[in-house]
Amino acid sequence: MKLLALESSSDLYTAALFLDGRIVEKESGRGISHSEIALPLVQALLDEQKTALADLDGIAYGAGPGAFTGLRLACSVAQGLAIGTGLPVLGIGSLEALALGAGDGLVYACTDARMSEVYCAAYLVSGDSLETIIAPVVCAPGEVPVPPGQDWLGCGSGFAAYADVLAVRLGRAMRGVDPDARPRAANLLRLAAPRVVRGEGIDAALAAPMYVRDKVAMTTRERIALGGKA
Repeated sequence: MKLLALESSSDLYTAALFLDGRIVEKESGRGISHSEIALPLVQALLDEQKTALADLDGIAYGAGPGAFTGLRLACSVAQGLAIGTGLPVLGIGSLEALALGAGDGLVYACTDARMSEVYCAAYLVSGDSLETIIAPVVCAPGEVPVPPGQDWLGCGSGFAAYADVLAVRLGRAMRGVDPDARPRAANLLRLAAPRVVRGEGIDAALAAPMYVRDKVAMTTRERIALGGKA
């Protein structure tokens, strides 16, 4: 089985191939526009592995939650490539991919959602599988749901943006944090491969991001209330 995955929900854009159990990933440099590098990076990856789109069995994309523009980009690129080849697509939760990358155990995934909010979810990771303990939500850092028990590893940009607030809120539940962790296409593939085998891929026209939050930006009044400028 051969799959392609695209992940652009954060400041890091990655593309990866699953080639009969082997995973190969490429990433863009930080600060490079995702829209500029999205297709060239995919083509470079395919060329390096001597693989064509027609050889693939499906395309996975990071469905979110995450940056609105990034989510739309990954979904639209996956759709465009899949429609041209008749391939099924599969959206994978970006917080799931983030948690999987942290390794086995209890993982609290938390990313900066901007607008003084975070996206967060909690999982029990075992190999290439996840059990959802807390489903993805968006909320203020000081109101994130506290996971049951202790020994949780926090990962994601939320722990960089709101370190002090999250430390107070989550307290003794955490055993450590990795604020530099990002969702990656390679981990999307680890989650997508068994789902494609089970026939969970869908028609490309039905693909959609998982926003969790519908609002893109604050109003002027809301920015002022939080101490910002008009």
